[in-house]
Amino acid sequence: MRFRTRLLISFGVVVMIPLLVFGLGIRREMSNRVTAEYTRRVDALFDVISADIARESDRIAARLAALKSALVADDRFRSWVVRGENRGYVLDYAGDAMQLAGLDFLQIQDDDGRVVSSGHFRNEYDRLGPAVPGSGAALVRAATAESSFLALVTSDTLRIPPRRFRLVGGIAVDSQFLARLARDPELAVGLVLPNDTTNADSGKLVVPLPPLPYVDATEGPGRVEQARIVVTRSSAFLTALQRNVNLWFAAAVLVAALAALLLAGWLSTRISQPLEARIAIGDLARQVNHDIKNGLAPLRNVFRHFAQVAREQPAELPQVFAERQGTVESSISYLETLAANYAKLSPQSERKATDVNSVVRETIGASGTVRTKLAEGLPPVSADALVLRRVIENLVSNAVDSLEGKNGTVTITTERGKNIVRISVSDTGRGMSKSELDKAFDDFHTTKPGGTGLGLSIVRRLVLDSNGSLKVETETGQGSTFIVEIPILS
Repeated sequence: MRFRTRLLISFGVVVMIPLLVFGLGIRREMSNRVTAEYTRRVDALFDVISADIARESDRIAARLAALKSALVADDRFRSWVVRGENRGYVLDYAGDAMQLAGLDFLQIQDDDGRVVSSGHFRNEYDRLGPAVPGSGAALVRAATAESSFLALVTSDTLRIPPRRFRLVGGIAVDSQFLARLARDPELAVGLVLPNDTTNADSGKLVVPLPPLPYVDATEGPGRVEQARIVVTRSSAFLTALQRNVNLWFAAAVLVAALAALLLAGWLSTRISQPLEARIAIGDLARQVNHDIKNGLAPLRNVFRHFAQVAREQPAELPQVFAERQGTVESSISYLETLAANYAKLSPQSERKATDVNSVVRETIGASGTVRTKLAEGLPPVSADALVLRRVIENLVSNAVDSLEGKNGTVTITTERGKNIVRISVSDTGRGMSKSELDKAFDDFHTTKPGGTGLGLSIVRRLVLDSNGSLKVETETGQGSTFIVEIPILS
């Protein structure tokens, strides 16, 4: 992994981790605040519902008080109490009074709790009425001719000598009644009765209100049990809110991540390029030092030998010089070649209109080992002819070396592409493996005895300096093709 890539990853991690922690913290805080807001709203609704039930109970009690006064003053009802007359009038009394009072449930019971008159179900006469508590609001499940219904009731007592009676009245508790209690589109009010089979505690249940007395009087007086009014919240709003929060959080993270990566890329480039340059210069300096020492070591040994002979056997110095002359010349030649190769690392080029085919012909001369397939009518390219020649020389030299002295061919092909001229140098040599190809363009990497490892490195730099591109197609045992593309002169 390159230094710049590691630096980019490090910058990305350093930026993204705090960003994610910050974003998740905001999301959790928003969720906590929404939940707290729901709790406050539910608590406020509890108080409202309790007040509404108390007001409804007071209204029912007020209507029963008015009915009580009217009943005490009713002579026809009194004649039934005293002499048993007007029986039909008494049976219909609760029905008429219930409609006038705006009630949904009304019973007149005697001292034994038996129904004297029923407004919602005339045939309840002489049956035992619901055993509701003596005071306060209660829920009653009452029977009608067709079905049953639930009512919120309260009661009052009166005396018509010589008997005592009880008035039980109320209003229906249906979906409209519960909706009026809710007063919030995101909250709903429901009832949990003792015999309910539904799971009221599933999912959305919020803490219930204090219980109300409940009597199921559909088949008799029943017994007093407990019913609960509960508040549930709709998950639609919270789900939509969380979805929107997640969507915008993801968008914010994505935008911040892209910005962070762009910033990290820019910083890594600004930091890595000087560092990589310094590293490359350091490597090059160490390599130059090593190569020069290798060239100077034989010269030093030879001159030490000359000094020793001149000191001990001066007469033999000419003979020794003749014997060691080859070593001196070889070392000097090595140093000259090394200097020339290092000079090629930073060539001075002059771009101008250049005929690629002419450069190819000048480069290979009359060589019979290199074949050519040159396209006619190629447009001039924007390049330095000397630079282009160096590129072709290096590629041809490498191609010939890859034949390793065996029978084979090296072919230079030119052709026109889109806005470029393509130069291909192919050989039928040994080719390269994947690992060899990965290192082929590294400075000082060589597989040839005595090679400097600078040939392909120089080719790459020269091609890039000419705004061109370099590609390689190779296969072990099948040869290689180096493809250079140089832009056409515009």
